[in-house]
Amino acid sequence: MNFSERLKARMDALGLRATDISEMTGVSKATVSFWINGTNGAKGKNLTSLARALDCSAEWLSEGIDPPKAPSLAPIETWDDETPLDEDEVYVPFLEEIELSAGSGKYSIEESDSARLRFFKKDLRQNNVQFANAKCVSVSGNSMLPVLRDGATVGINVGKNSLRDVVDGEMYAISHNGQLRVKQVYRTPTGIRLRSFNRDEHPDEDYTFQEVQDQQIAIIGHVFWWAMYSR
Repeated sequence: MNFSERLKARMDALGLRATDISEMTGVSKATVSFWINGTNGAKGKNLTSLARALDCSAEWLSEGIDPPKAPSLAPIETWDDETPLDEDEVYVPFLEEIELSAGSGKYSIEESDSARLRFFKKDLRQNNVQFANAKCVSVSGNSMLPVLRDGATVGINVGKNSLRDVVDGEMYAISHNGQLRVKQVYRTPTGIRLRSFNRDEHPDEDYTFQEVQDQQIAIIGHVFWWAMYSR
């Protein structure tokens, strides 16, 4: 296979469209079309970003070297809330929307009393996440398709919760008038932009600094991990 054939094979395997590739790599739709049609291939940073989006190696995508292989999986171990933590594990609690008072329609975002996940300490260290700053949230709706489906779980680092911490295009958990949202965030000269991957149904949302205050928009934390079932 040549470059474009390998590209299309991975897109088909992952169910990705050209629009998705453009969003995930930050290149124009025209550039993606050139790649797919075989006019030219991705190079440098674009090749690295494309390989990451396609979950394959840049060497295989560019040259056909070392094709992706099925990972060797360790035996599955069952556990429940009564299973003690191993020394290299830590519990990460979920954040959820809590209604403040019956019928008020107002919510706050608080830690769940029961919902939590286990993480390996080394994985948090490798992502520069202090254990106490790791939280999980569930994604609701289709605005972040195809990257995050409805019901996906994301891990967030609440230590990165200010505009100074924002890296344009990265995903963040947001509190918006007490509503828990996950969006790409961009800084603008006059405020912030919230972006969904599914921009056909969910266009960009631009807010001035005054609107950020008025609508109580606050960054909860940076998304460093996510997982979901395929369905």
